[in-house]
Amino acid sequence: MDTILIVEDRESMSDMLKETLRTEGYRTITAKDGPEGIKKIKENRIDLVLTDLKLPRKNGIDVLMAAKEENPLMPVIVMTAFGSVETAVLAIKEGAFDFITKPFDTDHLLVLMKRALETQRLMTENMLMKEEFSSQLGLPRIIGKSEKISEVAQQIQKVAPSKTTVLILGESGTGKELFARAIHYLSPRKEYPFVPINCAAIPRELLESELFGHERGAFTGADFKKIGKFELADKGTVFLDEIGEMDTALQAKLLRVLQEGEIERLGGLKTIKIDVRVIAASNRDIEKAVSEKAFREDLYYRLSVFPVRIPLLRERAEDIPMLAEFFLNKYCAELKTPLKTVSAEALEMMVEYPWKGNVRELENTIERAIILCDGKVIMPEHIALRPLAFESYMKNLPMDGALEDAAREALRIAETQRIIKALKETKGNKSRASEILQVSYKTLLTKIKEYHIEE
Repeated sequence: MDTILIVEDRESMSDMLKETLRTEGYRTITAKDGPEGIKKIKENRIDLVLTDLKLPRKNGIDVLMAAKEENPLMPVIVMTAFGSVETAVLAIKEGAFDFITKPFDTDHLLVLMKRALETQRLMTENMLMKEEFSSQLGLPRIIGKSEKISEVAQQIQKVAPSKTTVLILGESGTGKELFARAIHYLSPRKEYPFVPINCAAIPRELLESELFGHERGAFTGADFKKIGKFELADKGTVFLDEIGEMDTALQAKLLRVLQEGEIERLGGLKTIKIDVRVIAASNRDIEKAVSEKAFREDLYYRLSVFPVRIPLLRERAEDIPMLAEFFLNKYCAELKTPLKTVSAEALEMMVEYPWKGNVRELENTIERAIILCDGKVIMPEHIALRPLAFESYMKNLPMDGALEDAAREALRIAETQRIIKALKETKGNKSRASEILQVSYKTLLTKIKEYHIEE
């Protein structure tokens, strides 16, 4: 449900607009003058502002500018009974979506509002993946154009404005913290702290103190009072990375924090109210951990109100060229070396590689390649990839039937891979490939046809 702020000093007009918009399914907030309207913009998540131009104390242009300062993408429609061209130009120049002159037909206003909200949605649909929006709004940039990564971006945009707890799932190196930060920066909490905590990196006996703090003398070595991360993140977001590594006893205390919105410092005698949004992440199968009694079921359901699964890099191989270019630009700048390019052969190697370490492994590979490459073009020999596991080559082998069938299939896979590599090395020159493979030209042609390699 979209929230509309109505800034109108005439009570009858305000009531009419409020009733009309509520009938259409909008949530409404009203203000009677400019300062109150500006205050409501700062205190609430507003999807669209509908403001009169002539208001007490501060006018509609002031409200418009405050809205744009709060969120450059927030649509504002200005109403006025003084419909001069100059006023309309000023409102549009300051960023108003449109201008409507009183008296107006409410159906026309509703069409205008729907168009404004739809335009805003189209602008924000992929803004996490567009550099200009990311830099303008201070957002972490999510790189890619694949369907899988676009779906994740859409999920993030939907859940970000709420207080809903989010559980981000994905293998190591997929960028879970990046997505958590994106949720925070798209939320009304963006002006408050984002506090990341790696539950696997802190010893279990110290994690509770790190999360909730302790009083002086709470335990041996507690020589001073410590404020915990939850308290420091008040009104902001706490990101609990690798939540699956948290001790079950501490899980129970975390559950109470989520349910009651309050904490107790270690050794403390009073509860402390906090307002914190929790985003958790794990590379473990949490459902499996629940079934094995290694993770509390009630906490799992409390954390996974809105689960988001980050796709593996090998599941979105079409994003690898964009990611490679991004890391190339980044590390050439950091290493203060002239900008390099990636050869087609090296890029093809990276696209076909399974990337067990996901985006982090790709990033490290690009950085290493820049260091190894003395020229302007990164070639295959500069791409230091780990040897593929035997299982990755043999995954298509039949696991039942005769041994002879398995051997025949293994031979087919091995010969196919070797022929493809030779053809790539020779840029499709079959005569040269047959020399490299030490087989006759006729034998090579037969195997290419038999294994459907050209297809």
